[in-house]
Amino acid sequence: MDLRLKGRVALVACSSSGLGLGVAKALAAEGASVAICGRDPGKLARAHVEVSAMGDGDVLSVPVDLCDENAAAAWVRDTAATLGGIDIVVTNSGGVPFGPVDAFGVADYRAAIDANLIPHIAVTLAALPYVKKDGWGRLLMIASESVRQPHPESGLSSVARLGLLGYMKGLVSVLGASGVTVNVLAPGFHRTPILDEQFGASVEEELAAVASRIPLGRIGDVDDFGALAAFLASDQAAYVTGTVVVADGGNTRGV
Repeated sequence: MDLRLKGRVALVACSSSGLGLGVAKALAAEGASVAICGRDPGKLARAHVEVSAMGDGDVLSVPVDLCDENAAAAWVRDTAATLGGIDIVVTNSGGVPFGPVDAFGVADYRAAIDANLIPHIAVTLAALPYVKKDGWGRLLMIASESVRQPHPESGLSSVARLGLLGYMKGLVSVLGASGVTVNVLAPGFHRTPILDEQFGASVEEELAAVASRIPLGRIGDVDDFGALAAFLASDQAAYVTGTVVVADGGNTRGV
């Protein structure tokens, strides 16, 4: 299927590894020019090579800490100036400490909102003038399946990410007439560096245990997740907006 993304310009936040990198590679493979960012210059340089190898579009990589709203806005402006505009915006954010909701204080929750929610808003606000410009645009926000099924050991994330749904719904009303769609992607367990870090030396055993509880019986693949994001960014998904698309192998049990 031709997703008709050739010539489009995509901006993908927190894309030096993991799910963000998977999305950036999928969009590049469809012919889009892609701007990526991350805080670690070394990881970002490696990601640049991987994304560039996927297609013929331009790739722009810039070290950015998206918790700095001014830096986030500057990244958006520079991307538009360098690549000739922005059509697709994929917001993303870094992780927060694991633990149950009663393991943290007020300061921890405030920091989690700054890390998990505010970067989405900062990037989106800076990008809105560009994505609204031509009557066609896509906003995708990467959250977590915890917005549908909170995890007992992901207290901070389960609380902080929920605000993204209210923000998305507000944008749907604001942007509907402009031809811009807005959707939230809610991934479950995917094999990313953050899981390796979380589980440490016992990562393979822990991932096998997690997989055994998922109906599909396996951990997600970041390339599959990237393909889903690319579809939602396409012309074919023009009538899909205001949704939360859960990609978790059936792990969310609620209706």
